[in-house]
Amino acid sequence: MNPLIVRKLTDVPPLKADAPDNTGHPEWLVTNGLGGYASGTVAGAMTRRYHGLLVAAFPAPLGRMRMLSDLNEEIHFLDDRIVQLSTRYGDSDELCASLLEFRLEMGLPVWRYQIDDWMLEKSLHLPYRQNTVHVTYKLFACPDGIRLKLRPLIQFRRHGADVHVQPDEPYVLTVLEDQYEISTGTLPPLRMLLYGKGEFLIDRKKIESVRYLREGQRGYDAIGDLWTPGAFLIDVSAGEETTLVASTESWEVIRALRPAEAVAAELVRRTRLIAFADSKAHSGFTAELVLAADQFIATPAGRLADQTRSQASGDEMRTVIAGYHWFTDWGRDTMISLEGLTLVTHRFLEAGWILRNFAKSIRYGLIPNLFPEGSREGLYHTADATLWFFHAIDRYVQATGDRWTLKFLLPKLIEIVEIHLRGTLFGIRVDAEDGLLRQGEEGYQLTWMDAKVGDWVVTPRRGKAVEINALWYNALRLLQQWVSEEEDQAMARKLNQWADKAQQSFNHRFWYAKGGYLYDVINGNGAEGNDAACRPNQLLAISLRHPILDPARWKGVLETVYQRLVTPVGLRSLAAEHPDFKARYFGDIRARDAAYHQGTIWAWLIGPLIDAWLKVYPADRAGAHALLQGFIPHMNHHGIGSISEVFDAEYPWTPHGCIAQAWSVAEVLRCWVKTAP
Repeated sequence: MNPLIVRKLTDVPPLKADAPDNTGHPEWLVTNGLGGYASGTVAGAMTRRYHGLLVAAFPAPLGRMRMLSDLNEEIHFLDDRIVQLSTRYGDSDELCASLLEFRLEMGLPVWRYQIDDWMLEKSLHLPYRQNTVHVTYKLFACPDGIRLKLRPLIQFRRHGADVHVQPDEPYVLTVLEDQYEISTGTLPPLRMLLYGKGEFLIDRKKIESVRYLREGQRGYDAIGDLWTPGAFLIDVSAGEETTLVASTESWEVIRALRPAEAVAAELVRRTRLIAFADSKAHSGFTAELVLAADQFIATPAGRLADQTRSQASGDEMRTVIAGYHWFTDWGRDTMISLEGLTLVTHRFLEAGWILRNFAKSIRYGLIPNLFPEGSREGLYHTADATLWFFHAIDRYVQATGDRWTLKFLLPKLIEIVEIHLRGTLFGIRVDAEDGLLRQGEEGYQLTWMDAKVGDWVVTPRRGKAVEINALWYNALRLLQQWVSEEEDQAMARKLNQWADKAQQSFNHRFWYAKGGYLYDVINGNGAEGNDAACRPNQLLAISLRHPILDPARWKGVLETVYQRLVTPVGLRSLAAEHPDFKARYFGDIRARDAAYHQGTIWAWLIGPLIDAWLKVYPADRAGAHALLQGFIPHMNHHGIGSISEVFDAEYPWTPHGCIAQAWSVAEVLRCWVKTAP
C-alpha cells in the first residue's frame, strides 16, 4: 500500500465581500469519472456559478447540471448558541466556527473546525462513476454532543447557465419513510438519504439574492436565488459520524454502499492509481499529480450513441475533460495530454480507448475540436488537433507496443494526410508550391491560440503558422515510418517527398534572421506580412519527435525563448516587448480574451520547452528539472492539488482560468518523470 498522500492548508483567509479580487482564494474539486463534480471555495462560500456540491453529468441534451448547490450548516448547542460551520463572507455578523485546517487526503477534501473546546471534521467524496455526493461529519471532544442542522440549498440549472436561471416548473418535495426526493418538471430528480440519528423539518422557502463574487468580477450575472425544502436535524455525539447522501441515481444504487464502504472503495481505487503509475510517481508531488490526472479521464455520460458503438467493438468510451469548471472534452487538449494523463500513469487500456474513440469521430480529415456541453456531435474547427493525434498515437505505440491499434488506425491516418494535401474545411490545405500547410477562414480561430469574442478573433493567425507546420512535418515523418513498416513503399516515398519539401521550405521561409528566431506566421512569398511576434509556438519546431528546424538553429531559438518567455510557472504566450503584450489576465470576457494569448502564461508549454531543452542540452536533466520547481508552491493556490490553466504574465504570476487544467497537469507530470533523477 502507498502511504497516505496529504496536502494541508492551515491558514485560510476569509473571503471579503468588498474585496476587489479574490482570484487567489483557494478552491477545491472532486470529480466522479463522468464529467460531473463537486467544487467550492475552501472557506465555504460559493463564488462561481460552477460551484456546487453535486454537478451531475446527464446524457445529451442536458449535459452537466447543478443539482445540489450547497448546504447551510449550523451547530446548535445545549446553551442555545448557534454557530455557522462554514465561513461565508468576512463581513457577516454570524458566529462562525474557526477553520483550523483544510487538507486533501488522497485528493479528497477534509475540513477541521473548532470553537471553544469542540472540534468537528467534515469530509466529502463522490463515488466513482456515480452522480452522487457523500458529505460526512465527525465530532471530536464535545462531551455533551451537538445538534447539526443541514439545510440543502437547491438550484436545478445547467452548470454554465447564468445564476438567475430557474426551472420552468416549481420544485416538489416527496418523502417516503427515510427517502427524500426533489423534482421539477421533466428534469431528473435529486434524492437525499441521511445516515445518522435525525429527522427532517419541512420548511420550504426561497433564499433570495445569493451573490456569486467571482462571477461579478468576471463580468457575468452574479445574483441568483436558491430554494430549500427544509432542514435535517441531526444529533451527533463525540466519536460519531453522520453522512448526508445526495444523488440522481436510483435508490438501489444509492443504497448499494454505505458511506464507510463507499469511501473505503474510493481510497482503494486511488491507492491503486498511484501504485500502477510510473515508479517515479509513487510519492510526494508526482503522486498528487497522478491523482489530479484522474480528474480529467472520464466516461462521457452525454454521448450514449458513441458509447454504444465503442462497446460494440469491444472498447469502452473514455475521453479527457480539458479543464474544470467549464470545459468539455477537446481534441487538441486530449492529444497533448494523453501521454501525461494515461501513459505516465500506466493507464494504457484507457489510452487506447481514447485514441480509437476519437478515430471513430474523424470527419473531413479532422478529429473534433470539441464536443459542446449537452451535444452528441463534435465541432471540427481546428487545424492542429488532428496533427496532435499523430503525436499521441506515436507516444502510445512507443509506450505500449500496441501495433494492432496502429494498424487499425493506419487507413484513417493515410486518409487524413490525403485530405490535407487536397484541402479540407476552413482553408486547411497544403500549398503545392512549398509543401507547407496553410489554414484560416474569416471568423474562425483554428490554432490553440483560439480566443474569440463575438465576431472578433483575437489572434487569427491565418496563413502558415509555425507550430502547425512543425506538427504537419512530424505527422508526415511518423506516417512515412509506419507505412514503410507495413511495406507500402510507394506511399512511403510520396510522404518522404512531401516531408522533404516542407522541411526545405520551412527552414528557408520561417527563419527571422533579424531576431534570430522563427516567424510565428508567414504569408505570401516574401517577408512582407510575416508575423515576427516572439511566441512559444516555435518550440515545436525542435521539441517533436521529428523536428523540422535545422539543428544548427536549435540553440539560438531556445535561448531566445528562454530569455523572453520562460517564467516559474510556464511560458508567456507573447514577449513583453510586443505592443500587444498584456501583463494581466483580468476583467470581463472581452478584456480576458484580449489577454488570453497576448502574454498570459500557459503552464502546458513547459512540456515543449523541456523537450527542446533536452535536445539542445541532452546531459542537462537537472537544468530541465529545475524548470518545474515553480509548480510545487502553486499546488496550494487556485485549485488545491492541481495546476491552473493560465497565469498573469508578470510577478507574482497570479493564477487564472480553470482551477484544474488537463494539459497543465499532464505536461508537468510527464516532464517531472522524464527529468527526475
